[in-house]
Amino acid sequence: MEQKTAFIAIVGRPNVGKSSLLNYMLGQKVAIVSSKPQTTRTRITGVLTENDTQLVFIDTPGLHKPKNDLDKYMLRSVNESVAGVDACLLVTEAGTALTEGEKILTEKFASLDIPAVLAINKTDTVRDKTILAPQIADASALYDFSAVVPVSAQTGEGIEELKAELRRLASEGGFMFDEDTLTDQPERVLAAEIIREKMLRLLDKEIPHGSAVFVERMKEREDSDIIDIDATVYCERDSHKGIIIGKGGSMLKKIGSYARQDMEKFFGCKINLKIWVKVKEDWRNRENILRSLGYDNNDFN
Repeated sequence: MEQKTAFIAIVGRPNVGKSSLLNYMLGQKVAIVSSKPQTTRTRITGVLTENDTQLVFIDTPGLHKPKNDLDKYMLRSVNESVAGVDACLLVTEAGTALTEGEKILTEKFASLDIPAVLAINKTDTVRDKTILAPQIADASALYDFSAVVPVSAQTGEGIEELKAELRRLASEGGFMFDEDTLTDQPERVLAAEIIREKMLRLLDKEIPHGSAVFVERMKEREDSDIIDIDATVYCERDSHKGIIIGKGGSMLKKIGSYARQDMEKFFGCKINLKIWVKVKEDWRNRENILRSLGYDNNDFN
């Protein structure tokens, strides 16, 4: 049985459910999920190996107009991902017309001659499914998609059909990762992303997006099945620091408790988590800080 592989970039505008879709296909959370847009900042690679086919997914940041150096990095991340894969999975939302950004993506597919599948997500939120027909027709008029699949990352509707269509895009040549690999992200990055997800869920408006999480230490104890994790949350203002910590440390305690629960499920062991909060003003526009936090790129300009 010849092994086949495809590298697939998951692209689309913010908050259409790209990360949720990736997590559902993998059967495990590797990308953080939030109701707020611009959740994914870095390219998260998820690996799905079933039978003779391995699909390597790259979950990109949502396509949006950049406002700072971090946003520019995120946009460049999308462009680089699309240019270096075997196929693309464009995720849109049921009942909504394609945006200008999504249309630009289809133009990029055409210019690079990249096969693409369109997943129309959130079908569970649409009562009248007949509205999907004109949406599919309009999208198909813009680009010759390999397939158009209505799906729901919440209920699982259409997921098996979507995976089948993506498997058709794989080519022979062997697997790139071991069969039991779920992601290529370092454990420290995953731990930091879990903490950031809890902040996005528990805090309001701009504060989570004005914050970053860096895992300073992650070490398994020699005498027990416990991992000690020390993490620092960087925010841009003293007022933000106070909100993140909360009265008497209540908010930070809640963030840490929820994050620890998810970490223990993911890593399969007990977690001793400690989180500190520090202020780094305007860190999203400071290249040296962006690099130190893992947003490594040759040019932020």
